[in-house]
Amino acid sequence: MIKMDANRLTPQEHYKFLSGAIIPRPIAFVTTMAQDGTLNAAPFSFFNVVSSNPPIVSIAIQRDQGEMKDTARNIVGMKELVIHIVDADLTVEMNKTAARLAPEVNELDATSLMTAPSETVAVPGVKEAKIRFEAKLEQHIPVKNDDGDVVTDLILARVTYYHFDEAVFDKKKAHILTAELDPVARLAGNDYATLGEIFRIERPK
Repeated sequence: MIKMDANRLTPQEHYKFLSGAIIPRPIAFVTTMAQDGTLNAAPFSFFNVVSSNPPIVSIAIQRDQGEMKDTARNIVGMKELVIHIVDADLTVEMNKTAARLAPEVNELDATSLMTAPSETVAVPGVKEAKIRFEAKLEQHIPVKNDDGDVVTDLILARVTYYHFDEAVFDKKKAHILTAELDPVARLAGNDYATLGEIFRIERPK
């Protein structure tokens, strides 16, 4: 085994090793709204489920040279967001929103994506997404480095409304059709992955 002391590594090395090893990661394609009404859209792969009762998900948004990213600032300020699950059809347009733009610029303007109104939040969703969650801020946790500087904004968001495309949802069994969703996951660098072979192992009782 190759052994490394985490205390001797740089932040860049930590990022490279963690993002390269903890794979595949689901992608949260998030829309938020600034106080002036500007819509923001951006993808984040430090994203997962925290709780089902209540329904809470987490998104970790790393700061840029100590500054909050637009998504984090909007969530903390407006307390609302919409999270979209990225599928194969959405990937190329989603990737266009990863560019670093000024806060007053709507990233969706650089894409062919359309918006759709939400039911419980003012933030609109992306119409083309097969699954989206409306959500409200449950908790904001600033994460500090060893020098005491905030480097990441950890967002815990409570889901308030679900949207499922009929093509990816079995109404009779009330579950999501994984193959029809065709989700895309984040790997390291510029790499992504789709689902390969799916296999089942029964949990021990």
